[in-house]
Amino acid sequence: MKIKENKIKSSKKIVIISYYWPPAGGPGVQRWLKFVKYLPDFGIQPHVYVPENPTYPLVDQKLEKEVSDKAIIVKKKIFEPYGLASIFSKKRAKKISSGIIPNQKKQTFVEKIMLWIRGNVFIPDARVFWVKPSVKFLKKYLQENQIDTVITTGPPHSLHLIGLQLKKELTIHWITDFRDPWTTIGYHKQLKLSNWASKRHKKLEKEVLNKCDKIIVTSENTKKEFEAISTQPIEVITNGYDVEKITKMPMDSKFTLAHIGSFLSERNPQILWQSLSELIGENQVFAEVFQLKLIGAVSNEVLESMANYDLSPYVNHLGYISHEEALQEQRSSQVLLLVEIDSEETKCIIPGKLFEYMVSERPILAIGPNSTDFEKIIKETNSGSFFNYHEKEALKDQILKYFNLYLENNLKAFPVGLQQYSRKSLTEKLAMLVTNH
Repeated sequence: MKIKENKIKSSKKIVIISYYWPPAGGPGVQRWLKFVKYLPDFGIQPHVYVPENPTYPLVDQKLEKEVSDKAIIVKKKIFEPYGLASIFSKKRAKKISSGIIPNQKKQTFVEKIMLWIRGNVFIPDARVFWVKPSVKFLKKYLQENQIDTVITTGPPHSLHLIGLQLKKELTIHWITDFRDPWTTIGYHKQLKLSNWASKRHKKLEKEVLNKCDKIIVTSENTKKEFEAISTQPIEVITNGYDVEKITKMPMDSKFTLAHIGSFLSERNPQILWQSLSELIGENQVFAEVFQLKLIGAVSNEVLESMANYDLSPYVNHLGYISHEEALQEQRSSQVLLLVEIDSEETKCIIPGKLFEYMVSERPILAIGPNSTDFEKIIKETNSGSFFNYHEKEALKDQILKYFNLYLENNLKAFPVGLQQYSRKSLTEKLAMLVTNH
């Protein structure tokens, strides 16, 4: 067990239980890294409990510099089944761990077995082995440090089981933070769940939602979903943006349409590929200057779809880069692409990158299901345009409008009302929730 300590004068101490923490990369780490940064400004001392030996699908060493020196970081070892799985197939284990699940028809035998085990043996997820030793350690830690407030953040949702057990054994105020839903998250139905496993997931979800004292969610649609399961108070605290000191790069000379983050198999907008293919065929100037910039993991199915529309020569796939470099790339891109899966379950998903997109001063081109939460945010903040999966011609027209503005050297976004999504404003909302009990 390791403890990094730097105490501050504060009136309130809390323990935050999180799996994702620097050097973890990707969007999952950003939310609580930033909350911890600003909580001391509101008189709250954060004690952050994280694994000492995690298996992160993405690593960004630069994020370690952003950890607040006013936080107390507590680390304990964890048993990681993904480490064992990587013996048989490191690449496949890493992809499944990061949420990239291959199309069912193209899954190998090993992938099918790994998915079945993930859904039916490790309930609610592969970090469930951390629950028992964490409860034993934290019971003592909370009592010794006189801390009565615990926040668990998931996924992985097994961390909520730590809070559940602590709630049963101690007199604590327990807040659950759901960065994503539990049983309705996009990949859940791909885990080859047996009837028993499916019922077990739902039973644990219901117990957590009703035994905790307060629930935090990131979207209004998730709040509505949980209100049908729980009678506990539910607060919406979205993700947000931080004021980042980023070295400014020159704007891309090409007409770049950039997607930043994992491009999952289900996020495969055929209407976009068709629109781009048609514009390339119809407009010679567009064909000469267009580039599709991809940053992060991209599934083979998505790359194959692009190839089917003859878009491969226009693709610049940079792979995974640091968060700092990703911000530089998005601010130098001409248009930022935001895509969510076309399903009822994903209406509640607000991609974390949306808020960084909004302060980049670049227009957002978003595609998703009808009545999604991020459609409302984009329209209210005037930060871009949104289309559902049936608006192909309107989407194509918008791309052409952006392209013409690019030719005129006049392509820029003019968002409004962004302050409510700043990390500090959101942390103030969290601090009020923590202290009012």
